[in-house]
Formats: sequence, C-alpha cells, structure tokens
Amino acid sequence: MKYIIFLLLITQHLAAQNVMISNEGFPNEPSIMIDPKHPNVVIGAANLNNYYISIDTGYTWTIHNLSSSFGVWGDPTISVDTAGNFYFFHLSNPNDGHWIDRIVCQKTDDNGQSWSDGTFTGLNDAKEQDKQWCAIDRTNNNIYITWTQFDHYGSSSPTDSSIILFSKSLDGGGHWSTPRRINKIAGDCLDSDNTVEGAVPAVGPNGEIYVGWAGPSGLTFNKSTDQGQTWLDKEIVVNSIPGGWDYNISGLQRCNGLPITACDLSSGPNRGTIYINWTDQRNGATNTDVFIAKSTDGGSTWSSPVKVNDDISNRQQFLTWMTIDQTTGFLYFVFYDRRNYVDDSTDVFVAVSMDGGNTFINRKISESPFVPTGQVFFGDYNNITVTNGIIRPIWTRLNNGSLSIWTDITSLNDIITATNENESAASNLDFENYPNPSSDYTFVSFRLHEKSKVSLTICDASGSVIHKVINSRSMGYGKYVEKVNLGDLNIPDGVYFLKLEINHRVKVTRMIVVGE
Repeated sequence: MKYIIFLLLITQHLAAQNVMISNEGFPNEPSIMIDPKHPNVVIGAANLNNYYISIDTGYTWTIHNLSSSFGVWGDPTISVDTAGNFYFFHLSNPNDGHWIDRIVCQKTDDNGQSWSDGTFTGLNDAKEQDKQWCAIDRTNNNIYITWTQFDHYGSSSPTDSSIILFSKSLDGGGHWSTPRRINKIAGDCLDSDNTVEGAVPAVGPNGEIYVGWAGPSGLTFNKSTDQGQTWLDKEIVVNSIPGGWDYNISGLQRCNGLPITACDLSSGPNRGTIYINWTDQRNGATNTDVFIAKSTDGGSTWSSPVKVNDDISNRQQFLTWMTIDQTTGFLYFVFYDRRNYVDDSTDVFVAVSMDGGNTFINRKISESPFVPTGQVFFGDYNNITVTNGIIRPIWTRLNNGSLSIWTDITSLNDIITATNENESAASNLDFENYPNPSSDYTFVSFRLHEKSKVSLTICDASGSVIHKVINSRSMGYGKYVEKVNLGDLNIPDGVYFLKLEINHRVKVTRMIVVGE
C-alpha cells in the first residue's frame, strides 16, 4: 500500500538569492559560463574589459580586467572546452589598427588566473567586425564563431552592406580559418532592422553547425554539415519579425530582439531539436514578448512562434537569452519583465520548459525592481548558463543611473515549486487532490472556466515526465475529478511533482510518495 501527500504551494514565493557580481567599471552586456566538468568554476564577463571568477558555483566572485595588445573593446563572449580551457572572445581596438577591426580570442588554462595575449580572425582592412558569438563542439573541441561585418558602421550609403561571417579553430584557438560569408541576402550598415545581426552558432548531435540571425528578411537560418566547409546556398526564412528587431523600450537608449540559436544534445526525447529564441512587438509597441520557434528536421522547416512569457498584462518583456541544460534537454530563458508595473519598473524573470518548448514556467528572480534611464547605456543582451540543474543567469541592473552585474543562486526545484507574487496567468486555477494522505488511489480535482486544452502529468524530481494522467485533452466548462491508480504506476518512494497545464498556463504542486 502506498500513501501520497500533495503539498499545495499556492502562497510560497521563490526565495531569490541574488548575488551582485560587480558594480565596478560601468559593466553591461554580460556573459557567463559554467565548466560542466567542474561546475564549481564559473567565469563571467562584461563590457568593456571586465571579467569575474567564481570557484564556488557563483556564490562569491573576484573582479578582474582583461588586457591584450589587440585591445579589449566589448561584446564579451565566454565559452569553455572539455579540457577546462575558457575562451574570452571580444572586439578590438589596437594601437596599430582600426576600431573593432577584428575578432579576438583570449584563452586561459588556469580558470582565469592568466590569459593569453590572444589570436584573431576577421581582419579585413578598415571594415568593422561586430557581435561575435561562439559554439564549441564538445566531441572534438572545434571552435566555431559567427559575427557581423560592416563595410562602414553607421553608413546610410546603399553601396555599404553588412554580412554574416564564419570562422573556426581546430587547435584550441591557436589559428583561425579564413572567414567565410554564410548569408546570401546582405543588410545595410545602420545597425537597425535591415542590418544582419544576431548570429549565434550552435552545434548539432552529429557535428552540424546551425546559425540563426535577423535582418531584412526577418528571422533567417543557415547550416553546415561538414564543419563549416559548405553552407546552404540560400538562408531559410524561419519567421517574420513584426516591427523589426530594433525597437523602443521606455528608459533604454536602444533595445533589440536579436535571436539566440541552440540545439538539444541531450539523450532526452528532443535530442537534435533546434531552437531559436527572440523578442518582437507583433502584439504592439507597448507589449513586447519573448518567442521561440523550433525545428525537428535539421532546420528545413520551423514551427510557428510560441510565446515564452506567460503573462496577460500587455506589458514589456525584452532582452531575452536562452540556453539548454544538455544533461536533461530542458530549455532555460532569462529576460526583463514589466508585467507587475504600470511604469518603467523592471524585474528579471527566468523561464524553463521541460517539454521541448511547448509549455513554460515563468518565475521572477530579481529581489527588487529597478528603473533604467536612457542617459546611461544599458547594453544589448544578457546571458544564462545551466548544467546538470545548476542555473546561473547573469543580467545588468541600471538603477539611479548606476550599473551593476548580478546572478542568482537557484535550482530547478525552486523554480517549478514556487509561485510569483502576481502570477495572474495561473493563480486562479482550482486544483487539489484528496484524500491526503491516500492509499492505492488518489483523486485530483480541478475546475475549468472555459473550454480548454488540458494536460495533467506526474514528473520526477528532475522534471522528467513519468506518467501522463491527461494528455492534451480538449475539455469544457465545469469541475473534473481524475482518479490516479498509484499501484499501477509502480513508482518508488520519493519526491515528485504534479503539473496541471490549462491552455499553456501551468500550476505545479510537490508530491511526496511514501511507503506503507
């Protein structure tokens, strides 16, 4: 005989554990990376030349400045290979060259205590190289980077254009291949909607290289199946970006919705799925939202956009970043959110999807809101890194004109078992079980206020689904009671979660199964 206890967490809030990494050096546009093999080691970076080291998974940090003979001029990107070497990619400002005339790679083999002077790629006379991102194939440690090249940054001349370039290193950043153009349709040089930008590469399960970006064709995609030697002749259009990727958010000098590309390399059910995450204003200039599209056929076709933020407030969500925990295949997002306010007060939210981007749990992680001001440059992006359930977002806070960089110490369990202070999307769900405790059977009851698509699942402590009580069933108005035969499930004693989804709104309760 088994007994089951459901602990409804209706009033518990996520106990945010914010950690300020630094408020020195006017930091913004942060990047962060956990070493999956040694997750106590975390390295972060921020404009222009700031970097940060933690050896206790992000609880405490030391602050440093990076230098190079090529200059260190922002757009920091941190990555790590399987040997524990970290790489810091950034723009240049050399004494004997031109401003942002190349992409620089600096390397450390001692967890950031010392760095190489750097190698570079992309030097092309006086053309500007901008917004580089990196992916490392963890089967062979090949390093791939993609970025935007401007003929002349800021030029309105129709003879000047922007293109997407690709380069790789097969020797740990020692040498780089000649940059290769991977887009057919060029953009302008205005650093706005018709400029091609946001090229974030991802590696597929068989060594494929996937890249999405934004530009005059909307959200586009290209891929290589031979380590970057050849690419599709023409990029694939994933979706439009209504209103463009460059839009206005009150209190910010500028804001963009540039895409992030990632691929599931886990052994889970969504292995090989490609995801692209971005923001746009298709729902109105005062209602920016976070979206995701996915491909299960190597990028040939793409799903319709699905909204990640679960609010119904018609308020702003912006500057998203996405990553995948490759131990589970779960998707994680960090973004700014104003759902709880009528002014420019801004929170930081994370979201997680445990089912391949079909549904999302949103949680506020910032302990207090901030109000940015357009007189101070806020930056164009944030970042998040996750491995084996260790979740470390990184974001910029701009309050009273002062910039600082933050992370949060939280876990998947914290996220899926807590509720937000103003969780309007799901807080009105009538949801309970009885008896409590029970033997052999338990009954789960809920009420629907309109015709809805309903799923009810039991998940283990990692969030993996172990039983589907209701699988995406169309159900009408009324009260429902579902009987769960615990004996048939044959699950061991332990902690589980019961997740109710109604029209993509989610309520989660903790479930403890005990023996006779």
